Amino acid sequence: MSDTPVDPVDLTARLVRCRSVTPADGGALALLDELLSKAGFDCTRADRNGTVNLFARWGAKGASRSLGFNGHTDVVPPGDPALWRFDPFSARIEEGQLWGRGACDMKSGVAAFAAAAVDFVRQTPPDGAVILAITGDEEGEATDGTVALLDWMTQSGERMDHCLVGEPTCPEIMGEMMKNGRRGSMNVRLTATGAQGHAAYPHRARNPLPALVSLLDRLARQPLDNGNANFDPSTLALTTIDTGNPATNVIPASASAALNIRFNDLHTGESLSRWLRAEAAAVASQTGIALDLAIKVSGESFVTDPGWFTDLVSDAVQAETGIRPALSTSGGTSDARFIKSHCPVVEIGLVGASMHQVDEHVDIAHIHKLKAIYGRILTCYFNAP
Repeated sequence: MSDTPVDPVDLTARLVRCRSVTPADGGALALLDELLSKAGFDCTRADRNGTVNLFARWGAKGASRSLGFNGHTDVVPPGDPALWRFDPFSARIEEGQLWGRGACDMKSGVAAFAAAAVDFVRQTPPDGAVILAITGDEEGEATDGTVALLDWMTQSGERMDHCLVGEPTCPEIMGEMMKNGRRGSMNVRLTATGAQGHAAYPHRARNPLPALVSLLDRLARQPLDNGNANFDPSTLALTTIDTGNPATNVIPASASAALNIRFNDLHTGESLSRWLRAEAAAVASQTGIALDLAIKVSGESFVTDPGWFTDLVSDAVQAETGIRPALSTSGGTSDARFIKSHCPVVEIGLVGASMHQVDEHVDIAHIHKLKAIYGRILTCYFNAP
């Protein structure tokens, strides 16, 4: 393979041109497989239920130390292409920016760590293993992506000692923030069931709406906690109330609502589920209206404690950007919520201001900077005692 360094901007552009809207792959993982295989990585597809996943390892299986990188090549839909300045899959370069769906979230991050890994093992082969775990199912249900990769790794005797996720982590300035944890997330659908009737004769019906509204009010009024040293206070957001009733003179037979809870490590999905069911049971007892809950926990909260690994990453970011990143647990969920059960994990990536937006774009200089950060992390990790 050529000694020419891998250009992360060119690699980002080629990945953006792959129309990998979840669950489609668009050739993105084949592109990465070819690049990594030529550099001596042992590449394995760990696909599951139609979702494409790539595991790539340079170095011996079971090496004394292994550093992993995780990311995804699937993207959210672009919406109406006519609203975009450039075709969302053209990877157009203008004004020092690369434009396109996935440019920010997170094909540039994948390109940066893949380029850094290839250059590193080619120039300074480490005493250990470099692992890349790349999925095509992060923006979707996330059941057959990184979870499938981790399942395959367990079955195959593969392991990462530490892992970096390349999601965008910086609000406005490159290098200002890294994630050493994430809040948990759960979605809840509440359904109240009564009996339909004429609005002029409410005594002949059982209106589910007052019971549902009462429950929602109880839930929304109660602060979940005050936060702690690692997390802001947990939040509960009502997202919809539905009756499907177009008639003004009909009391509906049922009504439903949905809410989302983002919770810190003062709670678990199970403890919050118990609380929700207890509140629903109390309102049902008072009103005689059946209240059913469908709860889906998409991830538990976690924290990677500050220490040697977070310091190593912070030192590398500061050396390349002049800024020491703040440790944060803010934002939504990421695949780090699965990796945390496998090994210590942190996230460091680009400025995420345009992710999921029309005209998503990324600063070209930042892609080069991110590759340099990842390269420095690799060097420091394998040179550490």
